[in-house]
Amino acid sequence: MESAVVASFLLLLCCQAAAAAAAGAISSHRRPPPLTRHYASPLVRRRHVTSPGTAAATVPAMVQYETRYYTQRLDHFNALPASYGTFQQRYLINDTFWAGKTSPIFLYAGNEGDIDLFTNNTGFMWESAPRFGAMLVFVEHRYYGESMPTKGYLSVTQALADFTSFVLSLKSNLSAPAAPVVVFGGSYGGMLAVWMRLKYPHIVMGAVASSAPIRSFYHLTDPYAFYDRVTDDFKSESNNCYDVLRGSSVRDIPSLLESAMVNAAMTDYPTPSGFLAPLPGYPVREMCRAVDHPSSGNDTLAKVRDAMNVYYNSTGASPCLGGEEDGDPYGMYDGWNWQACTEMVLMTYGLSNRSIIQPPWPFNFTDVLDSCRNATGLPPRPFWLEAEFGGYVNLRFSSKEDPEWLKKVRAKETRIIARWLKQYYKDEAVSGPVWIPPN
Repeated sequence: MESAVVASFLLLLCCQAAAAAAAGAISSHRRPPPLTRHYASPLVRRRHVTSPGTAAATVPAMVQYETRYYTQRLDHFNALPASYGTFQQRYLINDTFWAGKTSPIFLYAGNEGDIDLFTNNTGFMWESAPRFGAMLVFVEHRYYGESMPTKGYLSVTQALADFTSFVLSLKSNLSAPAAPVVVFGGSYGGMLAVWMRLKYPHIVMGAVASSAPIRSFYHLTDPYAFYDRVTDDFKSESNNCYDVLRGSSVRDIPSLLESAMVNAAMTDYPTPSGFLAPLPGYPVREMCRAVDHPSSGNDTLAKVRDAMNVYYNSTGASPCLGGEEDGDPYGMYDGWNWQACTEMVLMTYGLSNRSIIQPPWPFNFTDVLDSCRNATGLPPRPFWLEAEFGGYVNLRFSSKEDPEWLKKVRAKETRIIARWLKQYYKDEAVSGPVWIPPN
């Protein structure tokens, strides 16, 4: 299904949205933290451990945009009086590269957080826009960031209808009805990109989905997959590192270590990055080097401290490591925890006996549903999204073992997007813009 969806999977990020979606509401003696703790708390900490200007320096110079708001309908699927309410949906736009009314629009399907976060860390779209003469638009998901409607209308289908309504309005205002739209997304946003292409193929003519765990529902995947992949990442670097950190996890060193291991695995990029925190290239490798360094001798606490310093204090700006702070600076917690216990009931957060995070947490489907029901007061619908969209799509996998994998994937995606657009202009009998042909 190459002409419809390209999914470039970073295996450790692949389960990011599925890591602990419902875990925030699950009662047990010890439970995996919810995804939002993995995802947002490092951003809170970054404000305290980063020297002035460091975070801003991680945003590429090409990332320039204007903030606007779209008056969005509250409920797309009912005709009740309340359904006609509206809210202001934020979007970020850059038309610097746009080559005209038949030129493509690259749409980012906002996921669980402030849209600025994703805009500043979606390099492929920014790199591709000049080549294709594309307009860039990043639309914030309802109930996240600044786009907060009245409670009770948070669902995948409503979010997809939001994006569709926005696209139709944008093209109308631009007098560009023939402009092709390609939707992009990562993690949960990648799932939305896939589903938007499937649900609204007449609105978006292609989708590029990165790290989209669309098979992370019950009975479609291994419920221990996420933490086993985190474990594999550390174990592949050093068995000693794995043993030390796993043993420290058993002794219940504060969740600071657990978050550092999970976040480092999810952002184990080959180059320095600043998505969740300012990090060196291959942060998992650097954490294991810190554990294995002879300077700490047999002092386990010193080894763990040095490993955590790689994640929390790679800049050296903080004199000490403090506890995780409360707060929700990117507007994630309430919305995602609600979604995770209503329809996005993802099932890949069990802790196996070999997991680097201990003690084990056996996955129990009934416990998940009961805990979610207790948390929300509503019965979860764990099979609804699979029924609505289907759990299987032809996907293109890329191997992280190849050091050149990212460049190859991007080049291939660029060629595929070019083919999509050429076919679109041919089918629609529209004269497209002239762009630099992909190599």
